[in-house]
Amino acid sequence: MPTTSCSPLVLGIETSCDETGVGIVRGTRLLAHEVASSVEEHVRFGGVIPEIAARAHLQALIPTIRRALEAADVTLDELDAIAVTAGPGLAGALMVGVSGAKALAAAAGKPLYGINHLVAHVGVGLIDGVRPEAWGDALPEDLGALLVSGGHTEILKVDSLSTDVTLLGSTIDDAAGEAYDKVARLIGAGYPGGPVIDRMAKEGDPTSFRFPRGLTAGKFVCSAQEPGKHRHDWSFSGLKTAVSRAVEQFEARDMQVPAADIAASFQEAVADVITAKAVRACREHGIRHLLLGGGVAANSRLRGLLADRCRSAGIELTVPPVNLCTDNGAMVAALGARLVMDGVAPSPAELGADPGLPVQVVSV
Repeated sequence: MPTTSCSPLVLGIETSCDETGVGIVRGTRLLAHEVASSVEEHVRFGGVIPEIAARAHLQALIPTIRRALEAADVTLDELDAIAVTAGPGLAGALMVGVSGAKALAAAAGKPLYGINHLVAHVGVGLIDGVRPEAWGDALPEDLGALLVSGGHTEILKVDSLSTDVTLLGSTIDDAAGEAYDKVARLIGAGYPGGPVIDRMAKEGDPTSFRFPRGLTAGKFVCSAQEPGKHRHDWSFSGLKTAVSRAVEQFEARDMQVPAADIAASFQEAVADVITAKAVRACREHGIRHLLLGGGVAANSRLRGLLADRCRSAGIELTVPPVNLCTDNGAMVAALGARLVMDGVAPSPAELGADPGLPVQVVSV
């Protein structure tokens, strides 16, 4: 369908994990961005507990929507559409958001768009102030996205944000953020692991330990002409095991575990393999613009090394502000507005949550 020139007013709801996010956009202009996080409730468990996350969403959803409407100075009646994350994510958490959005849309008589959480991370690049001026009013055709979070590590090719997103590579086991959490527990650093290890790494030596870079052996890589099975994929389970063995060796000798050095060496291994594979995927698939998203996008070493390698490869890198890299309703609203402008049909009344929604499905 042809693209319209309107600037729809869209409210977006995100509840895929432990953050209740509500955003409101008018076209590409961000009007409200509200987040209620339940991370503190998960700290004592060292990870996200799905049942706790779902209950937190139940408590936070309506107050967060009200704050967003107040911040944007709009009413439900003024909205042109409502968008909600339908997947992927935690089943219970997604059900809270989808059920709430369906009730809101029905009560207000507004069209509802169930959208893909991962593609929404790319949609944040449409927002004024995030989108580079050189892009004009739309995303460039030769665009890729590197998404690095607690649940996902993926490299995407985006030919059309509304209809044509291709998965080039992903993790085959742990996501990078999940590996950070597990390693943080191994060295007694606390939860969430990402920011803790990033801080500790600044005090350590990244060359102290040579930890493995998963799926980089010849049988997995081969060549661009004859790509290996996992040429653009990642694996962090072996890295996690190597860290565990290093810690065990020090503990077996009653020696102090060099936590800062392990943190720095672990972080270097993660940043090295993610950025090397992402840049190679971009070069082999004609991607000249790369958008970084996901909670681990806040990691200082990942951002710095990716910037260096993109610059050397002639790839333009765009990194949204940290508060728009993590899960949020603004990105959901932005993608929803794009779907409205592109004439994509709303979701059916029987819309449901899909925890395993593939990235190729932009809207349900």
